Amino acid sequence: MTTPNLSQEGRKKGSSLLLITHYPSMRLNNRAFKILVEEAKRCRSQSQRDAQYRIVLKRLEKLRRQSGSPVSQNEIRAAVSDMFPDFSEQAIEAADRANRTAKATGLIKSVAIGAVVCAGFLWVVNLPYPPIRRPIAQKAPLLLLPSFFSMDRNYRGAIAKVEQADQLINQATSGEDILLGREKVTQSQKHLDAMPVWFLGYEPVVYCRYFGCTWKFTFDEFEGARKAVGRMEAKVFQEQNALTQLKEAETTLQQAKQQYQTAEGQAKDNAIASWQASLQNISLISPQTFAGKQAQQKFNFYRQDFEKNVGQFKTVEKAGTFVEVAKKFAWQAATMSQNPPHSAAKWQQIEGFWQEALAQLQKVNPDDKTSYIEAQTKIAEYRANLAQVTLKRQEEQTSEQALFNAEKQIQNLLASTPDDPARVNRPQTAAKIQGIINELQKVKPGTTAYSKAQELLEFANAKLKDLQ
Repeated sequence: MTTPNLSQEGRKKGSSLLLITHYPSMRLNNRAFKILVEEAKRCRSQSQRDAQYRIVLKRLEKLRRQSGSPVSQNEIRAAVSDMFPDFSEQAIEAADRANRTAKATGLIKSVAIGAVVCAGFLWVVNLPYPPIRRPIAQKAPLLLLPSFFSMDRNYRGAIAKVEQADQLINQATSGEDILLGREKVTQSQKHLDAMPVWFLGYEPVVYCRYFGCTWKFTFDEFEGARKAVGRMEAKVFQEQNALTQLKEAETTLQQAKQQYQTAEGQAKDNAIASWQASLQNISLISPQTFAGKQAQQKFNFYRQDFEKNVGQFKTVEKAGTFVEVAKKFAWQAATMSQNPPHSAAKWQQIEGFWQEALAQLQKVNPDDKTSYIEAQTKIAEYRANLAQVTLKRQEEQTSEQALFNAEKQIQNLLASTPDDPARVNRPQTAAKIQGIINELQKVKPGTTAYSKAQELLEFANAKLKDLQ
């Protein structure tokens, strides 16, 4: 490394040349060097001491070229005080602070960069790809602790939220409990969605907490949690629909009562019919729901109020009422069917709505020609819809079972496969993989299991190709 030229043109440009020169691992950094040069220029200008100024610059430049720990105040003072006895002590202290602060800043930056690199490395090794995770799990499983802790947190969170939702929905004391239960079900589903299910079937999932590893996460546990969430989703939907039915029926009842009190003639008869229809709608709400239990308690009060104002209550047998009630059940079934795929439990719930709609239509008396024709038309339509839903439910059940069987076979295959590739029985392993492929091909498109089945199928086909 050459020393910058300080003669002729170098003297004209002075310290500017020196200030842009950079040396790695400098004992005197550029900022401190600039402070000292500015003070040296001030001292030179007061007494025209050019020779002393050049000597000081050479000394400072020598310190700047040296590598190692930062120069001390005494070293700085020794380099300038004999040439410039009036050299400012404040400038020396400022240069010392600048020199040491920059060093600390560099250390902090190095530590920060190191931390980012380590975090990035951990993120890479915890990616959901078996080619990355498998060697890490065998050689350095501690690096996968973030994944294990995440799985543990999400699994425990899912179970806890399902239990809370079950308590709120099945033992509800108000409509707010149903809404809060729905929120808990949604939170539980988010926890399950965050579960690394791709990991199951590739590596044994052992949960390690602090000083030991205690249990394994299995397919059965995940399937149980997923089915529980599915049941709770269907239950929440049923409860919300029942609450809506009760609210609508009570609103219609109050309107009919007000109309009855002010109407005359045919309008009064229409108000009575509407009042009776509202009472019947309240009685039809499923007693298995929270709203149904409320409806049973309120029905006697509403009936007594009707009989006090109008006379003896008789169950409405008008054909048109049965058709309207059937349409409400059909609307609920159609609404619940939106945005598939759905779990088998939810399809079963939808089946129940269509069956109830059909049951209402079958009550229509053939003597009522107009309503009977409409009812028969709706029966044909609803039976077709029921058949489609039943088929969807059967496909979902078959697909869920096929995926479950395939995951079980993958788990058993990995457990029985030697780590040493040379010891692998290739024909036997290929036959087992073909069995897994056969199970995965049973999963139907349009089911909740289809997406994951396709991922596993692609992986299984690649493994089978490698073995052939």
